[in-house]
Amino acid sequence: MQVLQVQLEVGPDPAEVGRARRWARSRLAGSGIGDDEPLAETLVLLISELVTNAVVHTGCPAVLRMLFAAEGGVRVEVADASDRPPQPRHAEGEDTNGRGLELVDGLADRWGWQREGAGKSIWCEVDRAPVTPVSGPGAMAPGRVRC
Repeated sequence: MQVLQVQLEVGPDPAEVGRARRWARSRLAGSGIGDDEPLAETLVLLISELVTNAVVHTGCPAVLRMLFAAEGGVRVEVADASDRPPQPRHAEGEDTNGRGLELVDGLADRWGWQREGAGKSIWCEVDRAPVTPVSGPGAMAPGRVRC
């Protein structure tokens, strides 16, 4: 399995989250994942949540890594210097905080965390569904338009 890894250092400032999203979009496009693909939107949202958690809850710099597998899956890792494990919370009603790890849990195919040096790394993985031709009842021949 071949893997391409890219990484970005993120400062301990909430404004860095926007920079991380822009950086991620450009790297996704460079890996062949188009901006219009649902996978790109999912990955950018996951990155936004993980980087936000690292910046807001630790106040430390972080490192965002994206690993692209030859099979099409993408792994996102955000490492920070805090040794405190992630604390999933449950948001209620109109709460504006506390949904980050719930989103990660709902959108990623897998996620977790591990110790990394004196800190930790929180990771998630999203599989890229293979494109399969549509066949069977209701399938359309190439070049045909359904009205």
